[in-house]
Amino acid sequence: MVSRRKAEEQEEADRGHFAYDGLNRVMHEKARLGILTALRTRSEWILFGDLKELCSLTDGNLSRHLTVLHDAGLVSVRKGHEGSRPQTWARLTSKGRKEFDAYLEELHRVIQDANVRYPVTPDATGGDTPPGLRPA
Repeated sequence: MVSRRKAEEQEEADRGHFAYDGLNRVMHEKARLGILTALRTRSEWILFGDLKELCSLTDGNLSRHLTVLHDAGLVSVRKGHEGSRPQTWARLTSKGRKEFDAYLEELHRVIQDANVRYPVTPDATGGDTPPGLRPA
């Protein structure tokens, strides 16, 4: 039997555990998460058109999300010309790489909590039933 004091200590230790303050809202949006992931996998600049394809975004969507990420200091954007065609390139800033890595660590913690702290166990019908509950 767990002592009342131990239970109170555990409750205090668990308080706020699932707040996940490290999940930055700027990064957490689906399209921006894809953009940051694509940029994180490369050390060089990525051409706008290639990034657009990698993330399945329209020109307007990619442009808007790059602006948000640029304004947050996470992404550098460079504009220039290749021949007579205007070109745009993007890459993570050092701040962006550091903050995105911290964000990924926080996501890893979410996954660990979901899988380790409170595992879902299969019920007799092969479905998933939370511990302590029986299927109807």
